[in-house]
Amino acid sequence: MGPRAILLDRDGVINADSPNYILSPEQWEALPGSLAAIAQLNQAGMLVGVCSNQSAVGRGMMSQQTLNAIHQRMQAQLKANGAHLDAIAVCPHAPESQCDCRKPKPGLILQMLAQWNLTPDEALFIGDSQRDLDAAAAVGVEAWLVRTGNGRQTETQWCNDTQPVEVFDDLNAAVTTLLNRPIHE
Repeated sequence: MGPRAILLDRDGVINADSPNYILSPEQWEALPGSLAAIAQLNQAGMLVGVCSNQSAVGRGMMSQQTLNAIHQRMQAQLKANGAHLDAIAVCPHAPESQCDCRKPKPGLILQMLAQWNLTPDEALFIGDSQRDLDAAAAVGVEAWLVRTGNGRQTETQWCNDTQPVEVFDDLNAAVTTLLNRPIHE
């Protein structure tokens, strides 16, 4: 059986990323096809959630209120495209905080699985970085890589043959592949 839940990284997967962080709602811009891809997942009856490191909060570069406003913009644009997110899990901590939720640690994924009462084999994580792949692998969730955001760089550096990963040009291509696969009971 295919996954019941799709977990997505935010920056570089759903929206354009920036080396200087996304620090305001105005800077949040959806990548082409990403909102339609999420709508397709919704229509297929899958749960869709975001698991995102947002260390700009912990670094004092952005308030939690601004992060909430960015997510409100994202949800509004999703709604305008017939889509929605079922949950958003964020690590607001700076890297030096040693928290359990900052990817590559699996806290955000574990939080989402617990919230939805799912086992790791019922979820698929789609991300653009080594951190995403490692966080998913830490809990046994299959992970796919997209070439948007940091994905192309990650793909060239990814050479772990013991944990092969499927790679797609973008979220839309990944979702199209997922939804067109035969389902094995």
